[in-house]
Amino acid sequence: MGDNQFEQDFENRHLDEIISIAKVQLSSLSLSNQKKKTAITFSKKEVPEDSAHYISNLWSLENFHDLVELSQHIAPISGKISEFEMEANKILILERMINSPYFARIDFKFDDEDEFEKVYIGLSSLIDEASHEIHVYDWRSPISSVFYRFGTGMVFYDAPAGKITGEVSLKRQYEIKNGKLEYFFDADIQILDEFLRRLLSQNASSKMKTIVETIQKDQDIIIRNMDMDLIMVQGVAGSGKTSVALHRVAYLMYQGLSNRLYSDNIVIISPNILFEQYISNVLPDLGEKNINSLKFEDIIQTVINSENIQTKNQLLECLLSSENKEYGNIRKSSMEFKGSAQFAEILNRFIDDLPDRWVEFRDVYYDRKHLMNRQMMKVRVLKEKNTPLGLRLEKLEQLILDKVHEQRKNRIKKLKNFISRNRKHIFEEEETARMLSIYESTVLIKEIRKFTELNILGLYRKLFGNKEYFYSLAKGMELPDCIVDIVEFTCKNLDSECLQYEDALVLTFLHLKLIGCNEYSDIRQVVIDEAQDYYPIHFEILNSLFPKSRFTVLGDINQTIGKQEDLSLYDQFSRILFRPKSTLITMDKSFRCTTEILDYSTRFLSQGFEIKSFSRNGDVPQVYTADSLAALDDMIINEIMYCIEMNYKSVALICKTEKDALTLYGRLRDRIDIQLIRSEGKVDLNGIFIIPVYLSKGLEFDSVLICDVDNEHYFTEDDQKLLYIASTRALHRLNLFYTGDISRLL
Repeated sequence: MGDNQFEQDFENRHLDEIISIAKVQLSSLSLSNQKKKTAITFSKKEVPEDSAHYISNLWSLENFHDLVELSQHIAPISGKISEFEMEANKILILERMINSPYFARIDFKFDDEDEFEKVYIGLSSLIDEASHEIHVYDWRSPISSVFYRFGTGMVFYDAPAGKITGEVSLKRQYEIKNGKLEYFFDADIQILDEFLRRLLSQNASSKMKTIVETIQKDQDIIIRNMDMDLIMVQGVAGSGKTSVALHRVAYLMYQGLSNRLYSDNIVIISPNILFEQYISNVLPDLGEKNINSLKFEDIIQTVINSENIQTKNQLLECLLSSENKEYGNIRKSSMEFKGSAQFAEILNRFIDDLPDRWVEFRDVYYDRKHLMNRQMMKVRVLKEKNTPLGLRLEKLEQLILDKVHEQRKNRIKKLKNFISRNRKHIFEEEETARMLSIYESTVLIKEIRKFTELNILGLYRKLFGNKEYFYSLAKGMELPDCIVDIVEFTCKNLDSECLQYEDALVLTFLHLKLIGCNEYSDIRQVVIDEAQDYYPIHFEILNSLFPKSRFTVLGDINQTIGKQEDLSLYDQFSRILFRPKSTLITMDKSFRCTTEILDYSTRFLSQGFEIKSFSRNGDVPQVYTADSLAALDDMIINEIMYCIEMNYKSVALICKTEKDALTLYGRLRDRIDIQLIRSEGKVDLNGIFIIPVYLSKGLEFDSVLICDVDNEHYFTEDDQKLLYIASTRALHRLNLFYTGDISRLL
């Protein structure tokens, strides 16, 4: 008891000391920040008031001195603003630190020393600015990895200087809130598991939380991996793969100057706006700037500059809700074929064939002289195979225009002579000659661009419009049985106003291969979530867009929508991205669901696929049936009321499609406060809501009600995956509801 009290007193005193140091730094920094704010305000007053008015006219030689003067005013302000923002970020970190400066401690002794050093670990580091003594180590620092990877005893960690070995005599964990020590415990595996179990028993949050206090050894290995150019993670539902990826991003942003990544060097490819919103707090909570988040539709729109494109979610809704089976099947087959590595090869053959077969080179004449021969132009373009065709044609156009420019003076002379013989224009010879020359050049450029500008949609139409040619490109390949239907379906759709999702992908692929895109040239690290829903063509596009980037690819083959996948999917992705060092890591332990929910969910998996459960108990999921929709709605309302009594913060009614969600919402909205979550727009994930299953991926809720589990809604192999996805969204409670005949999958 005495020892415990001594430790309690010591830890309380130490906490007070650390908070006191943080407060002193905060006070000093706040004062400095306020001075910078005043200086910026004063400097802005020095900038000429009409600068915004005349800035657009500065970029000329006569206004050069004005530009220099303006830049002399603006440059210091930019520097001060940058310093101000950096200090403001440090102030936020210190304010968080005063609330909770650290969460763990290890007592560590280096091999060549006698004393154990108390190493405190927190979200951010706290360093004495005078002595450079480290009071708190950032969780990402090399020594902090010891806390995540080892118990007490002999340990090691990788540092910039090499492998460091030593011994740990104590591992301690803290719960600190509002600057007060709630409790601490000396950690062994059993106690750590109990601590994690208690955290997992809490209500779901509307935003993903950080996991720095509970990072597991295998998760830490992924987070700190600096060697691999391509890390692929096959992680079961609830294994924390997205959270690990975001903590990995924070780790990469923390690294030293040579390896450091800034927020604008990293991008995450996310499945939808809802998911972007859900993960938006993780990096700021870790003290880092948020990174760019892109949906694949954003990439498509950037590359091909077209707004009227079907989204992935619209395609999924079409596949899952189509009452016309024939139409649903052809859409699915079209997506599978056009997304395949096989079709990418057909497209590559088509691209190789373009300059020889589909670019209609023409002889170029100017001033009655033969400037360029079409055959010579074709030979020139065919020779430079390592440059995208669009750039080769651009270069050819410039070459022609240079030759025209060489002849232009002579042409203007001839035009002046011609005009001088026409007395009407005797006083305007020069102007008229130049106008005629410009008109001739404009006509000529239009003619040249008939073969130097690529109409990618037009070329794609030619690929499918000439069936004989299409089959010649596919020679030696095994095509789908319904290829005739796919070709006809494509020709018909390319004439419609809205571009189908799979065709938009193909046009993006062709644009990148033929013209390129420099929009994302600063990106050095790409994180791809829900990768199992992507096809080879998605990865071909990503590889073209980010040729020098490293990749972190997250997926779960059991959560695929609209297709069936196995582990060979990662082999395909690895072949396409083709990075020198790559690895596939499996995360097979689920932390989200109770044991009972996870056991129930695994019935929807293929035989032989096992998921390890982090043992946490709850109620066994139940399946409820009713003899009418009215009775079913009463059951659903009763279940919602029970969840409210249980103080659950998020209750999700998961439907198969948006169409089903709309129908259920129409029946319940007048009876209970409920929101409908659809593809577009941002929402608050607190409260009670109805959501289509494909929008729920990656999210988690306290309680889940899967609605309409009848045999009309869920009966195929694809539907089995949907039930697995829906089931594994639940943290604490799961129940299923239906009328009519129960799904054969149950």
